[in-house]
Amino acid sequence: MVDRVSAPARLPLLVRRAVVLWLVFLLLAAAALAQTDPLPSWNDGPAKQAVLEFVRATTTPGSPDFVPPEARIATFDQDGTTWVEKPMYTPVLFCLARLRQLAGAHPELAATEPFESILSGDPEAMRRLTAEDFDKVCLATMTGVSVEELTEAVRSWLATARDARWHRPYTELVYAPMLEVMGLLRQHGYKTYFVTGGSQDFVRAYAEPIYGVVPEQVVGSLGAVKYGYAKDGRPTLTEESRILLETVGTGKPEGIHLMIGRRPYIAFGNSDGDREMLEYTQAGEGKRLMLLVHHDDALREYAYGAQSKVGTFSDSLMNEARQRGWIVISMQKDWKRIFAWEGK
Repeated sequence: MVDRVSAPARLPLLVRRAVVLWLVFLLLAAAALAQTDPLPSWNDGPAKQAVLEFVRATTTPGSPDFVPPEARIATFDQDGTTWVEKPMYTPVLFCLARLRQLAGAHPELAATEPFESILSGDPEAMRRLTAEDFDKVCLATMTGVSVEELTEAVRSWLATARDARWHRPYTELVYAPMLEVMGLLRQHGYKTYFVTGGSQDFVRAYAEPIYGVVPEQVVGSLGAVKYGYAKDGRPTLTEESRILLETVGTGKPEGIHLMIGRRPYIAFGNSDGDREMLEYTQAGEGKRLMLLVHHDDALREYAYGAQSKVGTFSDSLMNEARQRGWIVISMQKDWKRIFAWEGK
């Protein structure tokens, strides 16, 4: 049979087919890009690009910024940097819950301050408590037990405790974008360390299953332990009330030196307590990257800064970040989603 359709008549059909094929190509390309994007919870922008460029530059052989695998150290603050810290730091919430539990067996606790004010449940009394008062609570509730008993107490509490706002376990209030960064760094040979003001043994109880950070890579406020023997003769370590190192402010670089022995190449924080860690990181030779998470999303999380007692991000810290070229991560602008369950 003779094809009676002329060449000019066939032209629109060919054009339509070409357009369809081009659209299919674009869709496949977009899908491939989405699958290969190592930071899918991040919006495209300077913060995301800074992280990707840092990883490329420091791990590509032949790059002038190449960092040997053994020197690839990344440090992360925890509270407010990798999970929610409002309305109160999670370790403190654990201690408050444990205080109420212990008060049943030790009623004398309710007769002394600051325990009496806390156990009374009076909100006004709670607001008057100082940082030193909360330190006393943590010492009273996390010492005098074996390290294994404390670990089990932390894990049991995390398994049942729920946040008042989202009614979810605290371990689900981890920031998806930060988990992606940790995973990306580890894929490229970086060791990811926590350098946190929280109790070292508290964070070690869950850091590996939740973050992929093994216990030996947790640097936290360090309490003394004492070697001894249990009733059955088994050797044991008991938590003591003596503080050896508080990893806040200047204690962070001190802890990095004592526990890691290498200066980080990339460091993440979110508050004034992380300032010195970022300064210490930047002071090293070669390419370094310093980043601060800024809580400016009241709708999806919280918005706070200079006036907050928890996670203070002062104007002086913001000014220093700008002067030194540190990356300030806007939760509102830089993160597509904050939690893994967001949008589900």
